[in-house]
Amino acid sequence: MTTTIHRAGVSWSGGEADDVRAHDVLLGAQTLPSSSAMELGGDESKSNPETLLIGALASCHMLWFLALARKKGFEIASYEDDADGVLDGKRFTAATLRPRVRWAGEPPEPEAIEALHERAHKLCFIANSVDFPVAVEPS
Repeated sequence: MTTTIHRAGVSWSGGEADDVRAHDVLLGAQTLPSSSAMELGGDESKSNPETLLIGALASCHMLWFLALARKKGFEIASYEDDADGVLDGKRFTAATLRPRVRWAGEPPEPEAIEALHERAHKLCFIANSVDFPVAVEPS
């Protein structure tokens, strides 16, 4: 596999009066209003580094799952995930992905779905890069 570089930026310009932690995360052509986590005094209506990490895990798994399912000829109508991560105050100790897939056509056998999730998990670059367990609990 080819080595690639992925870039993101941040921009902080003094913060808002009610949220001195306010900043923007620059992701390509998108600007994402961000703050620190609510538990750390941040604005819960904005993204924060902790939720972005869990979102990256969920997104990576989904993209691999969709690609693998498509390659097998399965039709997916929708995919959602309700993921979370456990932060012990110093580091993440676990994350759980809870993907829900709605099939457009005939759903595959449960064993085939499980195999797709297992393969997607093994291929996910983000899951392969973290040093805490990432569980996948499909429903």
